[in-house]
Amino acid sequence: MTSPMTTIDVVVLTMNDRPAAFGQAMASLLAQQDVELRVVIVGNGVEPDHVPTGVSTVTLPANEGIPQGRNVGADALTGPDCGDFVFFFDNDAVLPTPDILARLVAEARRHPEAAYIQPRIADPDTGVTMRRWVPRLRAGDATRPGTITVMAEGVVLVRRSDYERAGGWPGHFFLFHEGIDLSWRLWDVGRTGWYAPGIVIHHPATDPARHDTFYRLVARNRVWLAYRRLPAVLIPIYLTIWTLLSIVRIRSRANLAVWFAGLREGLRGGHGQRRPMSWTTVLRLTLAGRPPIV
Repeated sequence: MTSPMTTIDVVVLTMNDRPAAFGQAMASLLAQQDVELRVVIVGNGVEPDHVPTGVSTVTLPANEGIPQGRNVGADALTGPDCGDFVFFFDNDAVLPTPDILARLVAEARRHPEAAYIQPRIADPDTGVTMRRWVPRLRAGDATRPGTITVMAEGVVLVRRSDYERAGGWPGHFFLFHEGIDLSWRLWDVGRTGWYAPGIVIHHPATDPARHDTFYRLVARNRVWLAYRRLPAVLIPIYLTIWTLLSIVRIRSRANLAVWFAGLREGLRGGHGQRRPMSWTTVLRLTLAGRPPIV
């Protein structure tokens, strides 16, 4: 178990649209033991309500999206007393026992090479871990621990020093694929990630396609991700593979048309600063089980 002096900065986003779930999430967070918490709630286009005592807030005048909201929250907690770790916590997740964060920190201590520790996410009613929550290609066994190259960004513990060195989340992505961008950047500065499925966090099993902009943003952000992080020769390979996969997976012609509109939007630019990973990082990712073209 970790020392009570270990400080974790916790970033929670809200749009004041989940009062019941938000209350449960915050109660489970503030019940954590054997760690010191500094918590900020970021209101994305709203002034946060139902704020527990002792929790700070930041109000953004407009909804700037999830990754930028996380950046703002992490920045709000910087300073001489900032934590060793930053924990990004969805406002409809629940920490089912009061030792979750202490166990995540202990896992980080056991894996000093890992910039981030990913717990297993499970639906509270069924216990099912969805494939998209398992941060590796072979997702059939959600209980197998190991080194990972991407993350399920809604509940993840990141070392503060690594987060800052990597430059944080790609704020302009708004939603989707921001975790791949940050993971690749962390690997490119010589770090790794670790999946700790023995530590379980509850989260309702929702469909990401419920968002009106899902198909457009996943396509646009794939392009942006490729242009930001991949060596030039890998960009057309990556985009070709994901275009073919999307044609196979998306059964609705209307949704596919939206997806291609997002692809064209991404190709027109707007990806931001290009900092392609080194070929050494390409090799490391490949040896870790996920070459950065899939």
